[in-house]
Amino acid sequence: MPETLPSMTPQDALVAIMIAVSASDVHIRTSELVAIQRTVNHMPIFGDYDPDRIRRIAQTVFDLFEEEDGLDALFGLIRAALPERLWETAYALACDVAAADGQLYQPELRLLEEIRDELNIDRLHAAAIERGARARHMRA
Repeated sequence: MPETLPSMTPQDALVAIMIAVSASDVHIRTSELVAIQRTVNHMPIFGDYDPDRIRRIAQTVFDLFEEEDGLDALFGLIRAALPERLWETAYALACDVAAADGQLYQPELRLLEEIRDELNIDRLHAAAIERGARARHMRA
């Protein structure tokens, strides 16, 4: 496993999920980076978060993606850091990043499915979260 942070905070875990979705199709789009930055800058859960940590979290995600069982390791870190009450929040943020560029690509869809499974997101709740993300990122 790559050198990771000594401990991941819940906010780090949320950032890691967003970065993982953005990087899942190998093309990290500007609109996705803007969505991540906007989220960190404006959501109350990130009120006391140090945005300089984003780069370290991103490097951790990228390093894990290079490993054979890296995705499993990433989910392990996320589940360890993220209280269950924030699992739907994590899924909502992942959906927002995936929808940010107006298109969903197969690798993003597969990762969203894995996130749903790993975080035990109820199918009905997931559908509502996905619909909300689609509505927020609709283009004219």
